[in-house]
Amino acid sequence: MLIARFFGAAELHRDDKLASVRFLKPFCVLSTCHANGGFADHLDMVFNHQSCEPVGHIIPALHEAYRQPQRYVAGLVAGHGLEGAAAGLATAANINTLAVAEETYRDLAVVALATAGVEGGAARAGDPASYYEYDGRFELRGDIGPATPGTINLIVLVNTPMTAGALVRAVMTATEAKAAVLQELSVPSRQSPSIATGTGTDQIAVAAPAEGTKPLTGAGHHCALGELIGKAAMAAIREAVARQNLLVPARQCAVSRLIERYGFDVERLAEAVAAHLPADVAAMLRDNRDVIDRDPRTVALAAALIHVHDQVRWGVLPAACWRESAAELGAALAVAVAGVPARREAYRAALAERLAGAAGDGPAEVVVQALALGLPDKWTRTADMLAAVVARE
Repeated sequence: MLIARFFGAAELHRDDKLASVRFLKPFCVLSTCHANGGFADHLDMVFNHQSCEPVGHIIPALHEAYRQPQRYVAGLVAGHGLEGAAAGLATAANINTLAVAEETYRDLAVVALATAGVEGGAARAGDPASYYEYDGRFELRGDIGPATPGTINLIVLVNTPMTAGALVRAVMTATEAKAAVLQELSVPSRQSPSIATGTGTDQIAVAAPAEGTKPLTGAGHHCALGELIGKAAMAAIREAVARQNLLVPARQCAVSRLIERYGFDVERLAEAVAAHLPADVAAMLRDNRDVIDRDPRTVALAAALIHVHDQVRWGVLPAACWRESAAELGAALAVAVAGVPARREAYRAALAERLAGAAGDGPAEVVVQALALGLPDKWTRTADMLAAVVARE
């Protein structure tokens, strides 16, 4: 089915689990594709194929297909009644969540098409790798690696010719755009306690007409073309992760989402805090866990505390200032939970004492301790005021 036409030079079609961009005139393509990847100027199309479901969907033929990518691509093209040379991206993301974004400036136009799943395979550049490839063999490296897959696939179309160097720069710009989206959404790496910059299986294809006006030579931040690529790529990826993973800013406004990269979810967060509380308060927390997870002021201070720890880890701040800063920010976090500013110094002193003798002083542990300090006081002042009113009556 024809979905859209771009620049009078390309068409987007979706058939079954295949979304294909078919070229109506010669294009130059730079891609990470296994078949017809790298630089190519003979392609009739690029496509994004949903090859399986994200979890537990084993298709034995896929293993053979990945070992022989040319046969895989040729079989898909022929199986959908198409002809011609193709380069293809593969994903487990739902192809029906494909997001399309277009940006224009004067005579320039850029279209970005994305599918994106980041709940399983998200990682940060430089994280521990899952396997070692050598001489056609793949050696797993212990237990390293995601339990479920995740892939961000991006196709970028430009309406004007580009030099080969500009195509490479466009890949860089689009990749930076992807990393920026994941940073803004605080997507956690599944390989380390860091913010992800992508997934381990991300793929990209950038395409521009082979003929026409004089080729553009730049696609970086200082070029209008680079600006358009960045904006279009970010818009498409934002929409794609929203549709595939319900990953939107409002959902990320949660303490549990911020400390997810340290191994927490909302249930584990609530239980970790409850372990430090009197039984009656712990029971109340278990029935009302959003009071520590979704309150915007609480989230803001947890975010500040985690960011300071990142700055220490990156060497921007000296390590010696971490515990003092953690006690100050943790006290503010406890105040945000309790709503009793007068208790701030007491919270700070309690946290400082615990941090001084604690083996675990990471940001997640400090957040848990701060929440546990503030919760018992959360309703005390209100209860006291109501009791006084009742007594007077």
